[in-house]
Amino acid sequence: MAKLQPLETFSLQETEDGYRLLVSAVGGEALYVSITSEQMDEIIDSLDTALTGDDETAGEEDFDDAD
Repeated sequence: MAKLQPLETFSLQETEDGYRLLVSAVGGEALYVSITSEQMDEIIDSLDTALTGDDETAGEEDFDDAD
């Protein structure tokens, strides 16, 4: 199993057919990855779930907190 290294660089750029993601670890080489729009949606849903801990609201947009 690969050694877990701290994140140094994270960059996301939109391309004609999706996105280009740049990730590098401290002291490591940069890794460029192409991502489709569908994959980006899955990443966003995963991040939302990880941050909120709520699988049921993953991907939902709820900005009305004034109630």
